[in-house]
Amino acid sequence: MRIDYDPECMDRGSFYRLLTAVVVPRPIAWVSTVTGDGKTANLAPHSFFTVACTDPPIVQFTSVGRKDTLRNIEETGEFVVNFASEPLFAQINATATDFPSKEGEFDAVGVEREPSLRVKPPRVTSSPVALECRLHATLCLGNSTVVLGRVVHAAVREDVVVDGHPEIHRLQPLSRLGKNEWGTLGEVKDLARIPYSDWQRD
Repeated sequence: MRIDYDPECMDRGSFYRLLTAVVVPRPIAWVSTVTGDGKTANLAPHSFFTVACTDPPIVQFTSVGRKDTLRNIEETGEFVVNFASEPLFAQINATATDFPSKEGEFDAVGVEREPSLRVKPPRVTSSPVALECRLHATLCLGNSTVVLGRVVHAAVREDVVVDGHPEIHRLQPLSRLGKNEWGTLGEVKDLARIPYSDWQRD
């Protein structure tokens, strides 16, 4: 037996909660931006986040509604995706607070920042990875906007790199689940894909 849910017969909030409970786990883009006048640095988590293209390298996140992050990117064309790591859990959650537009989350929450190399928005000093991005395109879909950013620089902290590659246990990624639930790394399984030439048939 299954329970049927028709989005056309439900209020949007209820179906949103259903979607975010079953599309899990979702990686978190901890996005830093600056206002058009350069006076305020904003920082907010966005849990609809993934890679959109590898050549050129483009990442994407979705802004549900028109938030400071989206407005700043539209004005400046730049942003940084800071890796959401488990030790930063409390700060990441705090930056989701709906602070007034002129009150930057870096200062309000007490998040230390450092200059980026290729873009104006600062990086989060304690985040193990920062992807500096320039706006590639936006796509409006209903109440949301998909933001596509070309990665122009990646800065990875050396203590999370093993044999030239970021190591998952050192990165300690956070993810979003349903309701107010968050996910941590848990068990990692290593299984290579099977080349068709090696596929065994009975």
